[in-house]
Amino acid sequence: MKSIAIAARILLGAMFIFSGFVKGIDPLGSTYKFIDYFTAFDMLWLHDAAFVLAVLQNIVEVVIGVALVIGLRMNETAWGTLLFMGFYTILTFILALTNPVSDCGCFGDALILTNWETFYKNLGFMVPTVIVFLYRKKYVPPFGTAGEWSLIVFASFVMFQISMHCYNHLPWIDFRPYRIGADIPQGMIIPEDAPIDEYHTTLFYEKDGEVKEFTMNDYPWNDSTWVFRDIKNVLVKQGYVPPIRDFSIISSEGYDMTDEVLADEGYTFLLVAHNLNKSDASGLKKAMDIANFSQIHGYNFLCLTATLMSDVEKIKSDLELNYEFYNTDEITLKTIIRANPGLVLLHNGTVIGKWHHNDIPNVELLKPNLLSFSIETQTTKSKNRLIYSLLLAFTIFALATYYFRIND
Repeated sequence: MKSIAIAARILLGAMFIFSGFVKGIDPLGSTYKFIDYFTAFDMLWLHDAAFVLAVLQNIVEVVIGVALVIGLRMNETAWGTLLFMGFYTILTFILALTNPVSDCGCFGDALILTNWETFYKNLGFMVPTVIVFLYRKKYVPPFGTAGEWSLIVFASFVMFQISMHCYNHLPWIDFRPYRIGADIPQGMIIPEDAPIDEYHTTLFYEKDGEVKEFTMNDYPWNDSTWVFRDIKNVLVKQGYVPPIRDFSIISSEGYDMTDEVLADEGYTFLLVAHNLNKSDASGLKKAMDIANFSQIHGYNFLCLTATLMSDVEKIKSDLELNYEFYNTDEITLKTIIRANPGLVLLHNGTVIGKWHHNDIPNVELLKPNLLSFSIETQTTKSKNRLIYSLLLAFTIFALATYYFRIND
């Protein structure tokens, strides 16, 4: 039983750490998901609290995971795990029945699950949760009370710092379809043999004051005494959905420039500002240097926004911005980059660079070969993130190893 209890604890801990971490490095993505749920359940008054709640939930998940893996405060941890899993198992069952939001968001963009898949996942993890709870008083504490609480506070602090860093810059790992290296035109293609959506169609006809339901195979198409009243289509099997959809660039005159921009074999800078009314003003101004640089070297520079053009003109005038604005779907813009504004560099329709408005590159450091500059920049960032991640993973591993050594 001891081995089963330890395995259950490690399995649960790994799941919680993974879930909290992949969402914690994308705090804005978690915030958008909270807003989706608040909107679906008509809880608009909670929108302003979405960011705080998202960060807090991700920290709690990571802390529970670390506590489970190392074996910290197991009585409190087991209770917290049981309450957490119990609440979300019930919630995901309700979501599976009502389907207010198609993607649960429990693993961020790293792993997309339907509401039913999420419910079954939670139901499965309730087994190790119950085992850990029943065995909670038999685990041997690896440290004294002060040491245990110190590690819990430390884990909370580290996860908070990681989330804030990713919020003020960009997520350490980009799981979305617009990540660096993504070929946007290729991501929009639907294969010829791809499965299509399948629907169950119900037709409603009325005769002598009585309305009856029919299928497409038995409806009274040749009986004029029946009067058509309504039709209902229910999706029974979803077909192929391309990774990138709803991507378009529309000029203020209504001209669709999508194909033109994506087919350009040169470099194109896209300044993404999904809501100009809430965009960082200093970031919008810093982008003017990039716009001037682009004009000198013959590159494209476009600012994509979902803001009404009447508001765009006012903001453009107030900030004395010298570049042109184009319209794109707001959800698409939020998916492209987690910044408002954020800078994206395309080369022949492929994403080769992304920068938060806090990290917009100095034009004096830009090279004529922007591809080389982007690769060098991203390589440096990747090395730094890898070092930080390895140090964190090593710390958890060392503590877990110490726990097993003293409890062997």
